[in-house]
Amino acid sequence: MVAVLFGSLAVCLVLTVPIAISLAISTLCVIIAGYPSTMLNMLAQAMVTSIDNYALMAIPFFMLLGIIMEKTGIAQGLIELAEVLVGNKPGGLGTAAIVACMFFAAISGSGPACVAAIGTIMIPAMRQQKYDPEYCGALLASGSTIGPVIPPSIPMIVYGATVGVSVTGLFASGVIPGLLMGLVLIFWNKYISRKRGYVGQPIEGINKLAVLKKSIWAILMPVIVLGGIYAGIFTPTEAAVVGVVYALVVGKFVYRQLTMKKFLDGLLEAAVLSASVMVVMGGASTFGRILTLEKVPTLLTNMLLGISESPIVVMLMMNFILLIAGMFIDTTSNIILFAPLLSPIASAMGYDLTYFGLVMCVNLCIGFLTPPLGVNLFVAQKVSGAKLESVIKEVWPMIGLLAALLVLIIAIPQLSLFLPKLLGLI
Repeated sequence: MVAVLFGSLAVCLVLTVPIAISLAISTLCVIIAGYPSTMLNMLAQAMVTSIDNYALMAIPFFMLLGIIMEKTGIAQGLIELAEVLVGNKPGGLGTAAIVACMFFAAISGSGPACVAAIGTIMIPAMRQQKYDPEYCGALLASGSTIGPVIPPSIPMIVYGATVGVSVTGLFASGVIPGLLMGLVLIFWNKYISRKRGYVGQPIEGINKLAVLKKSIWAILMPVIVLGGIYAGIFTPTEAAVVGVVYALVVGKFVYRQLTMKKFLDGLLEAAVLSASVMVVMGGASTFGRILTLEKVPTLLTNMLLGISESPIVVMLMMNFILLIAGMFIDTTSNIILFAPLLSPIASAMGYDLTYFGLVMCVNLCIGFLTPPLGVNLFVAQKVSGAKLESVIKEVWPMIGLLAALLVLIIAIPQLSLFLPKLLGLI
């Protein structure tokens, strides 16, 4: 039955069948081949019950929050602040783009949304300062991988709901690794900028106080959202709703760019994106139940332990599997598919599941940059106007740096566990 399950899934993926439908079809094939017909009821029931989860309600609201920020000028305020802070240094606009991605990450939790919101504003400005278009695309695509690591994070919400660990603890675990990802990319940008002569823009004529005053409303948003979560004032789901209400008020009465059309367009966009995540979760839940019935997690655990009993070697093997999977399957689908398989192995090896969730998210975020899927690459390539193969060539060193940082995070668990333990979340 395991061969039927994975064989039918592989065929569907090769035929480019959507992942949610592929998971459901492979499950259906196994049920028809070796289970009673009454098991068919499980397919429909599981697809509904798997998304009947309070924590998952945060996903559409965080998506809506990011969309509203993009449509109402709140993201523009973050970018202007980043330019004032570092824009006059060598490679200043590149650094400002990464800093803006880190700010935006602390609000939206979505990598592709970050590329779209920041890239459409920053890449044209970088092109005016003679940055190579392919480098602009690669840098924004890489900087936007921080989105699902720095809280709030949609993949972390999915992982928490799938594995059953605290979403708040997962959020806290991503702060230090997310900042490190930003610093690594900033140092790389500095090196390339000095090498290629990407000069900064003088900011003498800019009123820094006015820029700070304009952007303060945007800065307050992550303070309210994340501060409320960590202080125990509200849950991540409630925080997402508070963030949306705050963004609507600021967009309407402060920035004065929110219209009814923009609001309705944002609702539609967030609904479509959220529905795609929920459908994937529904298909994956049936797939996961068959995996459990066929004892695949146990078989996989025994196979990996048969290769090595060293926890660090097993952890590296699991991460290698995730890196390969991230090249072909999107982040959310990978978490839904592999978290139930790999988390029992990580737990058996003595690893904290919050730590493993963070490692999994960082690993799969690199998949945003790796062909043939590489969602961030495609969005950045479209915005930058460069050829995709040129953007891919520029992004490989950044993938290497992020992979090296992933190894460091694996080697030093305290990088991700220090803050959750300090806050008493795990």
